[in-house]
Amino acid sequence: MTVKARNRLLALLWLGLAGVAATAMALASIYLYLKPGLPSVESLRDIRLQTPLRVYSQDMKLIGEFGEKRRNPITIEQTPEPFIHAILAAEDASFYSHNGVSIKGLMRAASQLIKTGSIQSGGSTLTMQVARNFFLSREQRFVRKFNEILLSLQIEQELSKDEILALYINKIFLGNRAYGFQAAAQVYYGKDIKDLNLAQWAMMAGLPKAPSTFNPLANPSRALVRRNWILKRMLDLGYISQDQFKQSITAPVTASYHSRDLDLNAPYIAEMARKEAVELFGDNAYTDGYQIITTVDSRLQEAARNALQHGLESYDARHGYRGPEQRLAPELLQDSDQLIDLLNEIPILGGLEPGVVTAVEPKKLLVQLRDRRVIEVPWSNGLDTIRPYISESARGARLQSAEKMFAPGDVIRLRKVVKDSQVEETPSEAEATAGVDLSTGPAEPAEPQTSEEWVLTQVPDAQGALVSIAPEDGAIRALVGGYDFRQSHFNRVTQAARQPGSSFKPFIYASAIERGYTAASIINDAPIIFEQSNLQDVWRPENDGGTFLGPTRLRMALYRSRNMVSIRLLQSLGLDYALGFVEGFGFERSKLARNLTIALGSSALTPLEMVRGYAAFANGGYRVEPYLVDRVLDVNGEVLYQALPLTVCNNCPELGSGPAALSAEPLDLADLHPEEPQVDQGQEPAELHLLPVGPLDPSKSQARPRAPRAMSAETAYIMDSMLKDVIKRGTGRRALKMKRGDIAGKTGTTNGPRDAWFSGYSPHLATSAWVGFDSYGELGKNEYGGSAALPIWIDFMSTALEGLPERHLAQPDNIVTVRINPKNGLRTSYGGMFEIFRTNRMPGREVYNPYRNRYTDDTRDLPSQEAQGDSLPEELF
Repeated sequence: MTVKARNRLLALLWLGLAGVAATAMALASIYLYLKPGLPSVESLRDIRLQTPLRVYSQDMKLIGEFGEKRRNPITIEQTPEPFIHAILAAEDASFYSHNGVSIKGLMRAASQLIKTGSIQSGGSTLTMQVARNFFLSREQRFVRKFNEILLSLQIEQELSKDEILALYINKIFLGNRAYGFQAAAQVYYGKDIKDLNLAQWAMMAGLPKAPSTFNPLANPSRALVRRNWILKRMLDLGYISQDQFKQSITAPVTASYHSRDLDLNAPYIAEMARKEAVELFGDNAYTDGYQIITTVDSRLQEAARNALQHGLESYDARHGYRGPEQRLAPELLQDSDQLIDLLNEIPILGGLEPGVVTAVEPKKLLVQLRDRRVIEVPWSNGLDTIRPYISESARGARLQSAEKMFAPGDVIRLRKVVKDSQVEETPSEAEATAGVDLSTGPAEPAEPQTSEEWVLTQVPDAQGALVSIAPEDGAIRALVGGYDFRQSHFNRVTQAARQPGSSFKPFIYASAIERGYTAASIINDAPIIFEQSNLQDVWRPENDGGTFLGPTRLRMALYRSRNMVSIRLLQSLGLDYALGFVEGFGFERSKLARNLTIALGSSALTPLEMVRGYAAFANGGYRVEPYLVDRVLDVNGEVLYQALPLTVCNNCPELGSGPAALSAEPLDLADLHPEEPQVDQGQEPAELHLLPVGPLDPSKSQARPRAPRAMSAETAYIMDSMLKDVIKRGTGRRALKMKRGDIAGKTGTTNGPRDAWFSGYSPHLATSAWVGFDSYGELGKNEYGGSAALPIWIDFMSTALEGLPERHLAQPDNIVTVRINPKNGLRTSYGGMFEIFRTNRMPGREVYNPYRNRYTDDTRDLPSQEAQGDSLPEELF
């Protein structure tokens, strides 16, 4: 080698070393510059995957899911091995051998940077994708790429390969709001990842490359090409056999969109729970994987929804058919695709499916459904009963021809009815004539056949609400805030404050019984006129029907809902006393009218407030607070919050009043039975306390605070008896069809009528039902609480109480039954009827007074008023 050549080689060597040194210094400088801004890899161990909020019933039926990102994290052990192979074949075959960075991939990215000035493909390993997805943006910038490399190297040093792969499997975005492969499997195939086949695993593994545009729903042809390429890679890498490859590569694309199926249709409940979760956790409620377990019983919730929808549809049918929802232009009927698109935009409400009339004959309709079927609606399927709507109180004549009401292009509502029919096996003629003995062995039962019919109907204009709670602690067992949540998100159980009418009267009667009146006290049912400044002008209240009964016992006045008696009773008690007493049931005094109209239920209250009040009649006289959230679990299933509701405890010492009343020992749930009310010692109701919900402290016993009394056990027992008479012989007689002796309640109807109510109970459940128009329109003549709301209550409670034994409040020790004269409420020795009284509040014995020519009261054998401990009003008898 010549000197000149040797010098040239040394120069090149020094230049190379200088270049390497410069590169090393540059890389070190970049490292030192970027290192402080890199996140801690240790935080990956504690990373919280964004998991949606889920709401469940008490029996763990899914009610709702909230959050933009659908995610169901799984462990590496729960991930099928063939699917892991598919991921590696698609994204990083050398994952288990490299140190987090692929030199070959980086060289390819560098080449693109030099040629185009930007990085067109990532050259990223799985580790680098994890770094990007957790900490960095997806922007293709030079600095971001260096950050990604450095962070990947750190991740590889501090986490195992399986930990890195698990993060990738659960974090990556895969289109259609799915994050992680478990959620994506449910979105695209409606299955868990472990239940897919090889072709589907390969399809899933191809999603990360372009999840929004190349997924099998958005672009099935491109997704198929990607899937087949991955299958070929798996074959080349030895992950699958030739037979598996041939079988999978010919498999069709089977992906379709699967929304998260809810186990229970309870959207009003789900929305209430969502709001409570946001109040507790803020926006983190949507991403931290909280599980809200409600108090709702799925069986009762389903019964409540069915009862309310059926009741509103029945009410609607009594008031006439309002005609088609829409009338489409005739040219739309010629474009079937556009017609189907339009039908798909119309929501199914209450199970009633929209359809477009395509042809009309005198006695039938042909209707296009959204699934492209054209079905026939015969005359007997709702057409024969149509009477056109004129007003809520008037209908037209019965329809004689479908052509008078309908035309092609009309959008109508239909209900699908599926009928089961058993096909009878009959002997053939040959068998019959041949004398074949068909009784020699049991015949094979014929398979049941089903037939599908479509019945014409319409979505009700009226609305309603139903809520049912457990009397012992206020747990909401069922709640439906309207006909259909998709029609209106307005929750009428909690938001619709409406006048309860006569269903409020029991609280006034209870205040009178507590004050000293009895069920046999006589009040005059006669006209009355008031001229008071706070009532504006002159008030002339009336009874329904305009009739008056004269002197009437309180029991009869309640079950016959006599307005004049309620007003006179409240007038005698005094507003301040009555309002104070009623407040003990949980009603806010500020919401109650400060005049005598409150006796007729003029104060606007929600169904939830009403059912809370009636729960006190059901549980023996205790005030409870309705609550929905039983407990909150974190993403790992650990209990974070537990409800501690006011709870009835009949075997516990009586509470005092005030805050000290809530500092109780833990209650034994076996003692929480409303059949055994304690004798009241005359204490005032405890002041209102909000539902205590808080974090669990394992070191402390979680005591349920005892429910304070709203009324004495004696008053509750007497009121229970009076309210049962509403069912037996009053405005609630329709409920006799339930054939139960432990149900009680009260109807309510307001002027117009505009509101129809029934609030009632069994010791198992307290339930309120309301029907009315959101616009405060009139319900129509002949509509009352007993005709519109009570059937809904009966329908629900019949299902809710099915199989449950009758339960009754235990009779307190100082309650006695005596014979009275029903005309004057006095004790008698013959005839008459039996009535219940407190031992110190029995009426006098009737004595014939020849000077007045009638029976009068002889109270010589009764304790004095001082001994009774109560000051009885002068108008008592």
